[in-house]
Amino acid sequence: MNKKKSIPQGFMTIGELAKKMGTTVRTLQYYDKEGLLTPTGESEGGRRLYTHKDMIQLHQIQSLKSLGFSLKDIKNKLIPLDTPKDVVAVLNEQSLAIQQKLQQLQEAFTAIEALKQEAIQMQQVDFKKYADIIVNLQMNNEYYWLIKHFDDTTLDHIRNRFDKESGMDFMQRFNEISDKVIKLKEAHIAPEDTQAQALAQEFWAMVMEFTNGDMSMLSTLVKFDDLSDDNNAWLEKQKTVNAYLQPALELYFQKSGMHAFEEESQCPTQ
Repeated sequence: MNKKKSIPQGFMTIGELAKKMGTTVRTLQYYDKEGLLTPTGESEGGRRLYTHKDMIQLHQIQSLKSLGFSLKDIKNKLIPLDTPKDVVAVLNEQSLAIQQKLQQLQEAFTAIEALKQEAIQMQQVDFKKYADIIVNLQMNNEYYWLIKHFDDTTLDHIRNRFDKESGMDFMQRFNEISDKVIKLKEAHIAPEDTQAQALAQEFWAMVMEFTNGDMSMLSTLVKFDDLSDDNNAWLEKQKTVNAYLQPALELYFQKSGMHAFEEESQCPTQ
């Protein structure tokens, strides 16, 4: 009884918060250690005490983590919730995330319906296509819309080269580079600047990692610049990144003596 009374009204223990938010005490202790979520109070016995505001902050962390952000990135993206304006900003972010999830589910639904009609009309099933849909649903993959634009050759390459963990790790690192590019663009850093050239080199290394050095795949990747979807924030962001990187990459190729797209044209056709 005394233990219960020692918890002030409006506060909850670390165990209570963990239970309500579907996480573990150990995770919350780690977030405290890393400065991501510091408890608002402390009991007379030295126990961490949290408020409903802390709960909302934790939900921010969980939401950003589910989108693939690293804890380091999350720390920089957290909104303090000190004013109603801050709360509105968080709600806007969560609303956008829900809209994107709904779009992903709608695209998966459309793909399943199309496959169903195809099976009815042709009396056969493309099990490879079916497997891609199932895998992406299981992964809760926010890049499903991207994968569906790949041709069969590229999809086979992705299946053989990446599993769930390595694929999501690749996309996280790719997004981190994109964020750096956006910052350089906003700072009006010229393509010939050493920072831009370093990012061009890093970006090209990721292209080579994705293709495994197969230059014939470059034309497929370039086609993604032609895709259009006003509601897809990632795609629009990537077009901005590519527009900035293009002259930086051209300079990088020139300095390195590389002729990437000439090498592609010399690749034998399959």
